Amino acid sequence: MNTIDFCVLADAPDAIIRPAAGYALLAAFGVAWIALGFWWGRRAKSYDGFAVAGRNVGLALASATAVATWITSNTVMLAPQFALELGVWGALAYSTASFGLFAFAPMSGRIRRLMPRGYTAVEFMRRRYGQLGGVPFLVISFFYALTWLVSMSMAGGKLLNVLSGIPYEVGMTVVVSVCVGYTLVGGMYAVIGTDFIQSLIILAGLVVVAGAVLSNVSVAEVHQTLAVERPMLLSFLFPAALMALFNNMLFGFGEIFHSNVWWSRAFSMREGVGPKAYALGGLLWLPVPIVAGFLGLAAPALEIGISQPDTAGPLVAATLLGTGGAVLVFIVVFCSLASSIDSLLAATSDMVVTDVVEPLAGTMGDRAKRRAATASIVGLGLMAWAVAWPNVSDLARVLFFAGPLVGSCIWPILGGLYFRQPGPIAACGAMSAGSTAGLVAYQTIGWFVGSLIGAAVSGAVFAVLVWWKPDNFDFRTLSAEPSASCANPKQAG
Repeated sequence: MNTIDFCVLADAPDAIIRPAAGYALLAAFGVAWIALGFWWGRRAKSYDGFAVAGRNVGLALASATAVATWITSNTVMLAPQFALELGVWGALAYSTASFGLFAFAPMSGRIRRLMPRGYTAVEFMRRRYGQLGGVPFLVISFFYALTWLVSMSMAGGKLLNVLSGIPYEVGMTVVVSVCVGYTLVGGMYAVIGTDFIQSLIILAGLVVVAGAVLSNVSVAEVHQTLAVERPMLLSFLFPAALMALFNNMLFGFGEIFHSNVWWSRAFSMREGVGPKAYALGGLLWLPVPIVAGFLGLAAPALEIGISQPDTAGPLVAATLLGTGGAVLVFIVVFCSLASSIDSLLAATSDMVVTDVVEPLAGTMGDRAKRRAATASIVGLGLMAWAVAWPNVSDLARVLFFAGPLVGSCIWPILGGLYFRQPGPIAACGAMSAGSTAGLVAYQTIGWFVGSLIGAAVSGAVFAVLVWWKPDNFDFRTLSAEPSASCANPKQAG
């Protein structure tokens, strides 16, 4: 086997795909997705259509958009990195993120019933807990959205450079620009429509790559190589791996429970579709990171040198399948990037309009909301591009820096959705304490414990404050048409 090194691939002449072919593929898919965005976006005639696809998305499109959005470039790159660095538990750790989709399935139905005219998760937190709970949640949501955008923008630049020699800055810029372009013209209609096509391409590509790996090396050979060269990766008592497993599970819960990417889809689906769509999406997504993680475990047995762990998966696939494999990985990566970046742009622009601009400006018409959404999509794209440009960190550390923050939101969201007793003080205290403790752990212990500690501290503080100062919230107020100036939740009793 030839040993392939990231540094060699970074030079255009030695890249698996010639740079000219890489630019051609990038241009072709960029034009295709923007054209599809125009086509799907023809139905976005009102702001409701642009933001939540007319609240009429059916099961097939709903399931596909859940799968495509959750198969991010981080899945393609971080699942193999987890396996390469943390072994068997690492390969399984990333798959636990599917549990978040399963748990959100019943939640999506309740969200749709409680707020039939809702737009964002922040809107729920503001109306449920007032400004005391809404403002910290808004800050966390924006920080997380930018972190996810940056990590995927970095992934795009890195992967296109590895596969085709396209300079990191150029690849990253084109990927972000294309996603901004078709999200601008079609909104949620364009996002969900392109997600359907992207999910089919991604799943088909992963099946081909998995088949190529198993035809070149058996599971027994992979096990034997690891047992001799890296026995710790096979240990079920590997402490860092065990912590990473639970940390990633809680990060997945926090990501899905709090992120407007998932709430906006709950609002977009027809009533009764959400629970089925998210459960089916979780089932389809569950094996994906396991397959991707196996690429990282197989690298030593295949004698493929990996100098940057977060490029392990694409390098293994491209090595085994040659130029055709590199093209396939290129396409899968582009689809996985686009399906997640567009979702974040659309969902975060909803937050800008609903939770920032309208509360400050007062009631806005459709045209004014559309202008505000357009400006926010462009602004978010520019922010992600500017932060990702230096390419100074690896993906795991960029992404998991937000883990303590999203982990601290789990209990205020669950408590707020299902129980009357949680109040603003409990929500604010839990998010503040959990975020602080998790970030301290992230800095002093490691990225693989931040979400775990953040969620644990948040849960303890939330329970104590609910016991100390119980509330009596009236859920019926959430179904009322919200006013732009609404700041405090209505209480019963």
